Amino acid sequence: MSRGTAHLLTALFVVAAVMGYPSRRSATDLDATPRTTVTFDELSGVRRFSTHTLNYSTLLLEDDRGILYVGARGAIFALNSSDVTDGSHRTIHWEASPEKQMDCLQKGKNNKTECFNHVRFLQRLNSTHLYACGTYAFHPLCAAIDADRFTLPSRFEEGKEKCPYDPARGYTGLIVDGGLYTATRYEFRSLPDIRRNLHQRPLKTEESPLHWLNDAEFVASVLVRESKDSPVGDDDKIYYFFTERAGEETTSFFDKSQVARVARVARVCKSDVGGKKILQRKWTSFMKARLVCYIPYYEVLRSVCSLDGGGWASTVFYAAFTLSAQWRTMEASAVCRYSISAAPRRWCRCGAPAWLRECLVVWGRGGMGWPHSPLTPISPGQCITDRSRRKGYNSSQDLPNSVLDFVKLHPLMFEEVKPADGEPLLVKKNVAYSQLAVDRVRALDGHSYDVLFMGTGDGWIHKAVVVGSSIHIVEEVQVFRDPQPVESLVISHTQRSLYVGAASGILQGPLASCARYTSCYDCILARDPYCAWDGRACRATATADSTRLVQDIQSGNEGCWSSFGRVCVPAGSLPWKNRTVLQGDDVLLPCDQRSNLARAIWLLNGSEVPGAGQDRLRVGVDGLLVTDTLPQHSAASQAAGDMKVAYISAIVALVVLCAVLSAGLLYMSCLEKRKGKYILGEPRPSSVELQTVSANCLRKGHPEEEEEELAYPDGCLRIIPGEAPTAATSPVKELPAAGPPLPPPPPLPAELTNGVGALPNVLRKMNGNSYMLLQQQEEPLASPLYNTSFTEELSKMLEKRKHTQLVEKLDESSV
Repeated sequence: MSRGTAHLLTALFVVAAVMGYPSRRSATDLDATPRTTVTFDELSGVRRFSTHTLNYSTLLLEDDRGILYVGARGAIFALNSSDVTDGSHRTIHWEASPEKQMDCLQKGKNNKTECFNHVRFLQRLNSTHLYACGTYAFHPLCAAIDADRFTLPSRFEEGKEKCPYDPARGYTGLIVDGGLYTATRYEFRSLPDIRRNLHQRPLKTEESPLHWLNDAEFVASVLVRESKDSPVGDDDKIYYFFTERAGEETTSFFDKSQVARVARVARVCKSDVGGKKILQRKWTSFMKARLVCYIPYYEVLRSVCSLDGGGWASTVFYAAFTLSAQWRTMEASAVCRYSISAAPRRWCRCGAPAWLRECLVVWGRGGMGWPHSPLTPISPGQCITDRSRRKGYNSSQDLPNSVLDFVKLHPLMFEEVKPADGEPLLVKKNVAYSQLAVDRVRALDGHSYDVLFMGTGDGWIHKAVVVGSSIHIVEEVQVFRDPQPVESLVISHTQRSLYVGAASGILQGPLASCARYTSCYDCILARDPYCAWDGRACRATATADSTRLVQDIQSGNEGCWSSFGRVCVPAGSLPWKNRTVLQGDDVLLPCDQRSNLARAIWLLNGSEVPGAGQDRLRVGVDGLLVTDTLPQHSAASQAAGDMKVAYISAIVALVVLCAVLSAGLLYMSCLEKRKGKYILGEPRPSSVELQTVSANCLRKGHPEEEEEELAYPDGCLRIIPGEAPTAATSPVKELPAAGPPLPPPPPLPAELTNGVGALPNVLRKMNGNSYMLLQQQEEPLASPLYNTSFTEELSKMLEKRKHTQLVEKLDESSV
């Protein structure tokens, strides 16, 4: 086999692996489409906070106190969580000193992005103080802030072991029972590290002879209270999520020179105090495993959020992945769900003997310990439990050296952490998710549903509900006009709000905008757990009487037929719109659909128009295109009454057209009689009226009924009388009757894009296929610019229109 053939087969296999990953569902099933799209200009009920500073990326919500703390570049804000724009916020200015900024510049750093104090950590330290850390122009500092006075202390703490120096470096941190648990690359030449500070026994990860972390980029950390009501006296654990270089053998098809990066989850025990002789001041409970989403090359972990359902065993994690570096020309994201109860409670470590890898089933269960283990009944990396204490191991410093040596040399687990459902929940093309937040909502059917808020890299929020093993995206909302990554998401149950942090500011929006759904079907089809139909409107379930609410989260197709009657407008009563075109013309009939999941059905005389098209009919995403229109393409009504209305409308239209033509001829004849007379005077604008040639649009009334005429039930276009620009009319002088002959009229303007000549004050052609009559009121002071017969011009225009093509940009209409 030639080298070129081998490369081609390899490429085909890689593409097949990406497009056809081992899943029970197809890629189409996993790629959910947002039901509705809300652009920036359509947003309502949102509040925005921003100042002269940037990078509002660190959020701390204290719902019980009604405060949202925000760490930004050079500042910390305390906002009112009920309304971030009420002006009651407090500010701490924490800028890097000029000396540190100069030192940062001398190191070759960017003076527009890096040489500032980016607040990267902000959490509650105790009942009276907050704890904050900032990069401080590549010289990290930390401070304990009095929450009541909200001022900086007089002295700062060194932050090199608590905060990253680089504002772009991945970082995560938690304060747990007074201890600060952080993970990042702390110094320029240091390796990534997981550390514990503000504790009587600081700890860190091992660096030699085997690096426990390989160029790791940390994403998130989560505390799981496994000690709460534990029957075995287990310890609390902190889980870390990150992406790092793969040290084990991978199944990558790429060149081995390209270092593969994989997603990981690591775990440490809160009560770990390090070893006595081996692993002194190092974690003895550290273990890490590969985090897989069952899709090849979705290896870059972007965000993780967790949800505690009332106990540690019900904790679930949601993780967003993007494609690895080899596929950066493509943009796609995957979302997987992991259950802590489904993860193996005892993981065997890579590099162990073959007999030890088979210990997963019986390892540490029923007091059996390791099968044939010559070492100890204590599993390496296991937290101290009641069973360990009964054997004399009361802390990690009591562990034998053989166990600690094994932990030191084998940090990686043999088994991978797999999705709870064995496959992804979502695979979204052309989207890069940057942040996740999750809320659990109890619906009217008695079940609880997880609602995901997924921020994108270009300033959108996707709101989705997890139904079984799939995701339904309720809506996509553009929260920032200028594309920018969503850097943080926080949910407030008290305020029923979502807080979004980004480079330009903070946005506070509602968890649900139920009023946006204007009908029962719209409300039910949304499948929004926050909303339900009450018989008249779509309302929030948290504020409405649940006895009259209707909701269907599972399928979204039941509920509009209820005990209190049908509450939606039936399809047969939808409004009709008339469209008048010339025979042989092309016309596009668009159909505006609020839902991206809806499918328009076109009917011609009661029969459905097939998608492939028939007899000059083409159905597309923009609507129905009728080419070379014929009389049989008209939408005929089955009722005789409708036929009479159509005939009467046509007759009325012809009568009105004849009247307009007669008035035009009479007006031209009057102008001929007055030819040669010019009158001095002030220029007066001409008043014009523009209306469509339509039976339903040519109704005239009395002056006092003018306001009622403006609202046509069939949606016909009407331009109310108005004044033309005064600059179009220039003052004229009166000439003697026996003067020289009048100059010839100026040439007509150039042809329009649709091939119809412009006829000022006589006839205008719309941008689509409807003709518009321009009726001018009698104006004795106006001068005739055109002596051409109106009938001749109309005949020429109609003859020429037969050979024109359908214009590219049509006026909107629908049937």
